[in-house]
Amino acid sequence: MFTQTDYDKLRQIMEESPEKKELLSRLLETHRMELSSISHELRNPLTLVYSTLQLIEARHPEVLAYEHWKNMRSDIEYMNELLTELSIYNNSERLAFEPIHTEDFLKSLVLSFAASLTDTDIEFTSRIEPELPDICGDAVKLRQILLNLLGNARDAVLSGPDISSGHPSVTFSACTEENFLLITVSDNGCGILPEQIGHIFDPFVTYKKNGTGLGLAIARRIASAHNGRLTVTSEPGIRTDFLLSLPVQ
Repeated sequence: MFTQTDYDKLRQIMEESPEKKELLSRLLETHRMELSSISHELRNPLTLVYSTLQLIEARHPEVLAYEHWKNMRSDIEYMNELLTELSIYNNSERLAFEPIHTEDFLKSLVLSFAASLTDTDIEFTSRIEPELPDICGDAVKLRQILLNLLGNARDAVLSGPDISSGHPSVTFSACTEENFLLITVSDNGCGILPEQIGHIFDPFVTYKKNGTGLGLAIARRIASAHNGRLTVTSEPGIRTDFLLSLPVQ
């Protein structure tokens, strides 16, 4: 599978001439179709297997006491999640552009995330600059990026054994600089080690328990498809900042 670096290099080559652009566009489309086909062919039998497990449980509830049963079901659920993420990754650059009222869009998003923290002791702060300019983009996929980043921040402050900078906190901020909308998601959780930070956007690379390794890869591809950027800085145990930059025009 291509990494984000591979895609960036291909785009640079595509800009060199119309002939290269046409050839590589066909190559990328073939690559996407192959991934879609593989995902589809695997999902169908996996769904049947999972349905059969549910039927066995309904008719023979005693199997729930079998020591390996829960692990087997958990593995199948993980495979299904992985196939879903793979499909999303494959289609992450296909956008449905529409005008987005930025301020309303971001306020609705942070309210949704804040509601998910009700049963935690995480301090959540949002700072959305007033009168942000509207942007044009895929609202569904941009929401997906931001909720992924916020969810990762929540997991980071909950997963670390100790938080050196005090109370667990997540911060969301949005402002403009020149012709870019800058959205930052910060946390004071476990952080990312220097040897890991260069690989966190690569597909199937994950440092989270039960992670698929596709969430951040999807997020960066969606950002790139919007002609934007997604970057990260981190001081392990102190602070991590993800910055999404989107063009206003």
